[in-house]
Amino acid sequence: MRTLFSITFCLIFTSVLAQHPKLKIINIAPNLYKYTTYNTYKGAVTDANAVYLVTKKGVVVIDAPWDPTQFQPFLDSIKAKHNQKVVLAIATHSHDDRAGGLAFFKAKGIKTYATKNTNKILSKLKKPTAQFTFNGDTSFNVGGVNIQTFFAGEGHTKDNITVWFEQDKVLYGGCFVKSTDSEDLGYVGEANVKQWPQSIKNLQKKYPNVKLLIPGHGNGNTPKALNHTLELLKAAEVKP
Repeated sequence: MRTLFSITFCLIFTSVLAQHPKLKIINIAPNLYKYTTYNTYKGAVTDANAVYLVTKKGVVVIDAPWDPTQFQPFLDSIKAKHNQKVVLAIATHSHDDRAGGLAFFKAKGIKTYATKNTNKILSKLKKPTAQFTFNGDTSFNVGGVNIQTFFAGEGHTKDNITVWFEQDKVLYGGCFVKSTDSEDLGYVGEANVKQWPQSIKNLQKKYPNVKLLIPGHGNGNTPKALNHTLELLKAAEVKP
């Protein structure tokens, strides 16, 4: 009886771990990977998605694991999986699920980047800033691969940017874009809800041929998330 209980308990425990791993990495394009980490938001385990790109000159990381305990395991996983080091990290806005790894990455000798606006916000909050800054619309070329950042306008925050991987037609929307399974806008304490719809339309106009879109939270990698975000914003307007 004790053996049966132990087996059952282990199966249940293993299942829970499988559903909520601390770090999950999946391949979404030949050299592009989506990684998901977890933290607690409003008492519930919540995911945070981001991406990294493998090039012949090293790995480019967009944002950082939301859980600080996963910073080192994340780098270790990249090294084990690709035999490459991270050479550059870009934060897409000032919140901890995006910019929380800047100090750690810098300490590891990784070049860290954020927009001037993001660094200004982080500095005001007395949080670690990126070593290097850029304007919202900038191109990076690492190992012959072009990466474009774009500031479509204020939305989730006043400093949120997106990242376009032209080679694969993949758009990383970050927290600026809500996943198709999102039922609301999430945290809007620093959002510009009035400007957000136009900002989404600016993004749609900028990149009309998106094959995959990675939202900052939630499931799905579909460009339909853009229209879903507009629907959520419209619903938010009519709420009393």
